[in-house]
Parts: sequence; C-alpha cells; structure tokens
Amino acid sequence: MRARLARIDAVLVQAVIAAALSFAHLHDIAGAAGQHGWKAWAYPVSVDLLLVAAWKRLRGGTSKGAAWCWFVIALSASLGANIATAGLLDAHAVPAWLRILVAGWPAVAFLGGTLLAHSATRPDPAAPPEPVTTEASSAPPPARPAPAVPAVPAALVAHARKVAAEHLTRTGNAIDTPTLRARLGVPALLAEAIAAQL
Repeated sequence: MRARLARIDAVLVQAVIAAALSFAHLHDIAGAAGQHGWKAWAYPVSVDLLLVAAWKRLRGGTSKGAAWCWFVIALSASLGANIATAGLLDAHAVPAWLRILVAGWPAVAFLGGTLLAHSATRPDPAAPPEPVTTEASSAPPPARPAPAVPAVPAALVAHARKVAAEHLTRTGNAIDTPTLRARLGVPALLAEAIAAQL
C-alpha cells in the first residue's frame, strides 16, 4: 500500500511540475506576442481547459474523432510554446505569423470547447447490443427511463447558494425548489438538480 501511495505521489508531483512549466511557457509566449496583463494569463488556462475537455471526451468513448482533433490542436499549442521558449524565439522580434496564431487562439479554443461540450454523443459501437425479447403479452411493459439529470456548472451552483442565503436571511426560511427556479429562471429539472447540491 505504501509503495502504491509513493508511486501516486511521484506521478502527482511530476504532473504538477509539468503543468506549471507548460503554463509558464504559454504565458511567456502570449506576452511576447503582445498579449499583456490578464490576457497573457488567460492563454495557458484556455489551452489547458481545451486539453482537459478533449481528454474527457476521449475517455468517455464517444465522438473520438473530434476529441482527438481538438486534443492534438491543444497539445500542439502547448508543445509549441514549450519549444519556442527554449531559446528558439527572439522575444523582442516575434514573427507576425506567431502574433496571428496567438491572437486567433481564443476563437479556436472557443469553437473547440463548444463543440466538445455540446456535440451529440453517439453510442459506442464496441458496446454489446442490448438483448431483444420476443415475448409479447406476458412481459410487463418496459419502464420509461428517468429523465437525465442535467450537469450543473459550478458557477450556477455558487450563484444559487447566494440566492438561497439571501432568501434565508430575508424570510427566515430555507428556499424551496419552485422559488429557486423562479429566482434563477431555469427549467424545473435543472432547478431540482441545483437544489440537490445546496
């Protein structure tokens, strides 16, 4: 058990070091390409989030072609920044093509993230087919599947907590789901999912 924990710790430390170095390289490239202040810090976050979104889709087993495409694009951006900061790029004379790539990255990342987050998922063709029953009247009717619980963004949950706290302070009662739904302006199913996390 101790050896396994040591191996996990070593992998975690290595991952943190690699992520920090890559983050710094992307920040430096963005700064050299004319993006300063908060914008230079946003670039590495954008690249890393696209990598994570693509990796999550790859692990999910659906739309792997698109996931690989965006994973390679984000990895190329990260790897390119790492190589460019190895002394191959004069930070005082950045070529125009690199400035164009850095300036155009937000649109590329937004497109990739949106497509990965909202593309329709298809069933895995490698999964075994569900059994088909031929019995007619003796079998009970199939149960209707429960509606899928929507994923709730963390920012929306945080906002809902503020709304619930304000309601409790004002009325002295905990907020109920219909009131929370009305205050947030969200569908009933989403309101129930949010209420479950409060």
